Amino acid sequence: MEPLDSANRPRLLVVDDEAALRDVLARYFVHNNFDVRTAADAGQARALIAAAVPDLVLVDVNMPGESGLSLARWLRETHPRVGLVMLTGAADPVDRIVGLEVGADDYVTKPFETRELLARLRNLLRRLTSGPTAAPAPNPRRARFGLCELDLDARRLLRCDDGSEVPLSATEFDLLALFARHPNRPLNRDQIMSHGHNRSWDALDRSIDLRVMRLRRKIEPNPDKPRVLKTVRSVGYMYVPDGE
Repeated sequence: MEPLDSANRPRLLVVDDEAALRDVLARYFVHNNFDVRTAADAGQARALIAAAVPDLVLVDVNMPGESGLSLARWLRETHPRVGLVMLTGAADPVDRIVGLEVGADDYVTKPFETRELLARLRNLLRRLTSGPTAAPAPNPRRARFGLCELDLDARRLLRCDDGSEVPLSATEFDLLALFARHPNRPLNRDQIMSHGHNRSWDALDRSIDLRVMRLRRKIEPNPDKPRVLKTVRSVGYMYVPDGE
């Protein structure tokens, strides 16, 4: 995805089978300076993405035919740098959990306030179009994470054996970058959540645990016995360079 400049409007794709909701969201986001396209199902979304890759995709989980989760999984595998937000039912936390497991950057439950959705998308867009914002640290611009190496400038995760790129969402990159700047230091869930979402951690929110689990599958030689992203009991997680 090419970096955005001030002259360009962010490209948003809204995928939802409810025509009325698509129309409302399209009008609202066009009014707020987005370039908006809409799709009624996964097939239309794939065709639009093939024609022009968007910066952000808003996907409803429950759609007839191919589900939003299936589309999200495909999108994350084929376009890992696209921002992905899932629309889920408020009464079904399973959808939110599975959405995070397939690599969604964030989720919003229905019904929702359009202003909150706008804030979430703008926050995600800032993270997509800017590098790490923390104060300079002595660690290099590349950090070793088990089987992989994180390039902080290019925002890419590369396998150490063959240099191939490992698909990484914006939220996953932010999480690894946070760990890279604080090696051998336990970080609690509130610190991690505040960094990634600008919101406080809810004791019932499993998003951090799910994202760490997903990252372990990508970087750990044995995800069931993590040596790089370690669990610190009653605290949170700690990055141990090279599994020391």
